[in-house]
Amino acid sequence: MVATIQPLSPIAFELGPLTVYWYGLLIGLGAFLAYLLANAEAKRRGMPKDMFADLLLFAIPAAIVGARLYYVIFRWEQFAHDPIRAFYIWEGGLAIHGALIAAVITTIIFAKKRGLPFWKIADIAAPSILLGQAIGRWGNFMNQEVYGNEVARSVLENMMIPEFIINNMYIDGVYYHPTFFV
Repeated sequence: MVATIQPLSPIAFELGPLTVYWYGLLIGLGAFLAYLLANAEAKRRGMPKDMFADLLLFAIPAAIVGARLYYVIFRWEQFAHDPIRAFYIWEGGLAIHGALIAAVITTIIFAKKRGLPFWKIADIAAPSILLGQAIGRWGNFMNQEVYGNEVARSVLENMMIPEFIINNMYIDGVYYHPTFFV
C-alpha cells in the first residue's frame, strides 16, 4: 500500500471569518524583520531617526504595485481577455523583480526629496532585502509555487532535507527541486 502524500496547508490559522495564509504571514514577517535590521543599521550609521519607517510608507505600496505590474506585463496572455483581472492580486501573481524596481525608484525619489544619500540607504537596505526575501520564499514553499525542475524523490532524499520539504515538493504527481531552499 502506497501512502498518500499530503501537502502542507497554505493556511496558517483561521479566526472566525478571517483566514491567515502562510504566504502573507511570512511575507509580513520578512518585511518586519528586514525593517528592524535596516533601522538598527541606519541608526548605527547616523541616519535620521525613523528614516526607514518614513521610506517604507511609500516603498511598500509602490513595491506591491510594481510586483503586480511586472507580473501582469510578462504574463499578459492571462489577462488580455479580461483586463480587470489584472487588479485581482488575491488570485496570486506578484513578481519580486517588479517590487524591487518600484522600491528602488521610490527610494531614489525619497532620498532626493529628503536630501539623503541614496547609495548609503541602498547599502543599509541590501542585507535587509535579502533577509526579507529569504523568509518570504517560505511563503512560496507553503503555496507550492516557485520551484525548480522535476527531480526524482531520490534526488531530494540525497539532499538530506527534512521529509516535510520533500513531501511539499510533490506537486501534481511529480517531485520538484526546492530552489528556495538550497
